[in-house]
Amino acid sequence: MAGLSDNARGALLMIGSMAAFTFNDACMKGLAGELPLVQAVFLRGIATTALMYLLARWLGRLRLDLPAREWRLILLRALADIGATAFFLTALFNMPIANVTAILQALPLTVTLAGALFLGEAVGWRRLAAILVGFTGVLIIVRPGFSGFNAYSLHVLVAVGFVTVRDLVARRLSPQVPSLTAAVVNAAAITVGFGIASAFIDWVPVTGRAGLLLATASVLIIGGYLFSVSAMRVGEIAVVAPFRYTSLLWALVAGLLIFGEWPDGPTLAGAALVVATGLYTFRRERRLKRGERPKAAVDKG
Repeated sequence: MAGLSDNARGALLMIGSMAAFTFNDACMKGLAGELPLVQAVFLRGIATTALMYLLARWLGRLRLDLPAREWRLILLRALADIGATAFFLTALFNMPIANVTAILQALPLTVTLAGALFLGEAVGWRRLAAILVGFTGVLIIVRPGFSGFNAYSLHVLVAVGFVTVRDLVARRLSPQVPSLTAAVVNAAAITVGFGIASAFIDWVPVTGRAGLLLATASVLIIGGYLFSVSAMRVGEIAVVAPFRYTSLLWALVAGLLIFGEWPDGPTLAGAALVVATGLYTFRRERRLKRGERPKAAVDKG
């Protein structure tokens, strides 16, 4: 990536991150009908936790001597991630990958709204209007009450709620908590949680195909995390963050080429509405932050 600006490199890293996360999801979806969900997540979690632990140690980003307050927040974040994983993958095992991903695009909107409601963050009427329009797009995708409605869509919405809680808790963590430390705890908590759940089901022998999918998913989820963190450190957040929406494009590609799935017209229209309002929200926040800079300079003077 020599010769590229920091923002261009950040954008490419974010695109790569979304591809890695999406194809990790595709690998897990490929296990549907072959392995029970809790067994698949537990086995992936063992490999993922081990890899993330080694990575954190190697980079010197594993810190255990944290204050009790930080540990409470880290554990609360991990519990929220367990809930998000359970509901998201249940939906993914039973829905087209692009439909699931389309609903997840509402996350920036839900985090913005929750930040205003629970953390007192300023959100003007324009962004509130964008959030309402975005949620209308989600309803178009889900279409409750219509013949095409899939009850597993509600699982995705619950997963969005859990991820929103996770991200709000992350905002309360102090800068002294390394991201990789929180990520390792999350991975370990998910592994333990699903490991306990797997004790109450009948395990299925892991075939060579299933083992390959699990191994690939483990590597991809680590790659997605690394690319995401690198993207945020290289480029400006306001420039790089909107490229998270490329996950929907990757999901469309994976759904069509791997599973022979393609969303219907209303789903695509709803997804476009959600993405458009999310991009507007990012753009609005960027403009507001730019507008605050001169004021901050005057205050310092």
